Amino acid sequence: MNHCDRPAIHALLQKLVDRNPEVQRAAAGELRLLAKRNADNRVCIAEAGAIPRLVELLSSTDPRTQEHAVTALLNLSINEANKGSIVNSGAIPDIVDVLRIGSMEGRENAAATLFSLSVIDENKVKIGAAGAIPALIDLLCQGTPRGKKDAATAIFNLAIYQGNKVRAVRAGIVAPLMRFLKDAGGGMVDEALAILAILASHQEGKLAIGQAEPLPVLVEVIKTGSPRNRENAAAILWSLCTGDAQHLKAARELGVEEALKELSQNGTDRAKRKAGNVLELLQRFEVAVNP
Repeated sequence: MNHCDRPAIHALLQKLVDRNPEVQRAAAGELRLLAKRNADNRVCIAEAGAIPRLVELLSSTDPRTQEHAVTALLNLSINEANKGSIVNSGAIPDIVDVLRIGSMEGRENAAATLFSLSVIDENKVKIGAAGAIPALIDLLCQGTPRGKKDAATAIFNLAIYQGNKVRAVRAGIVAPLMRFLKDAGGGMVDEALAILAILASHQEGKLAIGQAEPLPVLVEVIKTGSPRNRENAAAILWSLCTGDAQHLKAARELGVEEALKELSQNGTDRAKRKAGNVLELLQRFEVAVNP
């Protein structure tokens, strides 16, 4: 049996459809807090039929009401079954609208909601098709530190689906990621490398990254980065250097070989593998250039 105050929740649902905008706003704010509080509330609020009403409030002209509605949906989406109900209520395009034109807090929580929903694979396709990726890239560039993290996490998850890799590259994601990568104090290096590593596995991503002069900073990360970042940098380098003599030559001239040898012995399992793969490419290149 779920422990929650059903009469109170039903009373709040009535207020969500009240004609008075202030009553609506207060009710959405209450539901947001209740949904955050515990798992039982998340079940009861959904069972009471709140999700379609909250989705309607995503189009509210009152920024605070919109914020409360999107954040209530974010909190409800922690429950797996609720993820399906939210998507089936047609919420995705409305969440993308909040992400695009809401207040900064609304945009951040919209990004976090899309991340939460994107855990389900079929939602990755729907969210990408609804135009979320250019809006997430805007937040990645303009957001507060927390907003940037929320946007990056959502983009990373969405880009697991091939079609979204292309969308992200065509929406211009590589330039801001390279800026993050070169700004060690900006706190976004980890996220930038993780997303670039996913994009580099796709031909269009590989080409866009290759054109952004990434090698000096990648080699620097392989030499001095954290274990996870060295692993991702080696994975990106391997994608770039496969079938590309130009990049192999440049990487060798930047002195990557020593760092890769060290990584192939002391890195994470994936880092060891990727470092070994790049070293193999470099050896073959040597033989081809100096037979």
